[in-house]
Amino acid sequence: MAQIARNGTMEGVGFLAGVKYLLHDRDTKFSEHFRRLIGDGGVRPVALPASSPNLNAFVERWIRTVKDECLGKLNFFGRASVERALKAYVEHYHAERNHHRIGNVIPMPRAEDGVGNKEGRIVRRRSLGGLLSFYVRRAG
Repeated sequence: MAQIARNGTMEGVGFLAGVKYLLHDRDTKFSEHFRRLIGDGGVRPVALPASSPNLNAFVERWIRTVKDECLGKLNFFGRASVERALKAYVEHYHAERNHHRIGNVIPMPRAEDGVGNKEGRIVRRRSLGGLLSFYVRRAG
């Protein structure tokens, strides 16, 4: 975990660049040494209260969804391929997927997809090698 803390806060390339706070549960992985390294990198570590599982529920569900629907179904050959897959999945998640909680609408639809059109032939779009599918109406 110490190496992860160093990598995460590495100037210019760390994945925590520009982050002010790192929320974490009380797992023993987040030791005092880890917290000190994160703090030295300019990120304030904040431990969530004990016995409060719902504080992290949305993040944990997102991680599970990404693993189940994307990462667990693909083989990767380096960091760049993981980043490309995650970028495509996040785009699909926000701009193409129906969201059941908000009335089966797409959270952030793209204008060119013609969401809401009642006329036209329905076509299927695929991404990530066919892993993700999205249906739109083709104009005219």
